Amino acid sequence: MVTCESVLDIHARKGIARIVAPLGIRLARIGITPSLVTVVGLAITIAGAVFLSLGWLAWGAIVGGFGALLDAVDGPLARLTGTESKRGALLDTVADRVGEIALWLGLGFYVAGDRQRVILCLSALATAMLIPYIRSKAEGWGAEGRGGIMGRAERIIFMLLFVGLEEFGLSLILPMLWIMVVLNSITVAIRAVRTWSQLAE
Repeated sequence: MVTCESVLDIHARKGIARIVAPLGIRLARIGITPSLVTVVGLAITIAGAVFLSLGWLAWGAIVGGFGALLDAVDGPLARLTGTESKRGALLDTVADRVGEIALWLGLGFYVAGDRQRVILCLSALATAMLIPYIRSKAEGWGAEGRGGIMGRAERIIFMLLFVGLEEFGLSLILPMLWIMVVLNSITVAIRAVRTWSQLAE
C-alpha cells in the first residue's frame, strides 16, 4: 500500500537526486561534507524560527523552509559521495527534530498571548514528535513503522505555508493548528496500529 507520505517521499527523493547529482560533485570538490550541509540547514531553520518569534512570519516561513530544504539534501549528497555513516545518520535525525522543535517554539512564542493557540502549538509539537518516535521504535523491533498522512515534509510545508500567509491578512494559524493536531494524531494512530499488527506476525 502506498501512503500519502510515501508518494511525496518518493517524488521528493527523485527530484532532489537530480539536483544533487551535479551539485554534489562540486560541493565534494571544495570540501563541503553532508554533515556540514546538515549543520548549516539546521542553523538556517533556527534563524527562521527566530523570525517567527519576532512576528516576521513571511520571512520566517521562507528562511525556515530553505533550511528544511537544505536538510533534505544531506542524505542524497552522502549517498552520492559515498560518505554515508551511522554518525551522519544520527546527526541528521537530531537536526530534523531540533529544527522542527525550533519552528514550533518560534511560533509558540509569537502566539504566547493566546492561551488556546499556545496549547495547540504544544499539542502539535507533541504529536509531531510521536510520529518519528513510533517509526524508530518499530524499526528497532523489525517492523516498518511508516505510513499515515503527516510525514516531516508534510508537517513543515503545511505549517510554514499557513504561517507565512498569515502576514498577508489571512487568519490561518488557528485553523492550521487544529488541522495539524488532528492529522498528526491520525498519523500517530495509523503508525501505532500498523506497527502493532506487524509485531504480531
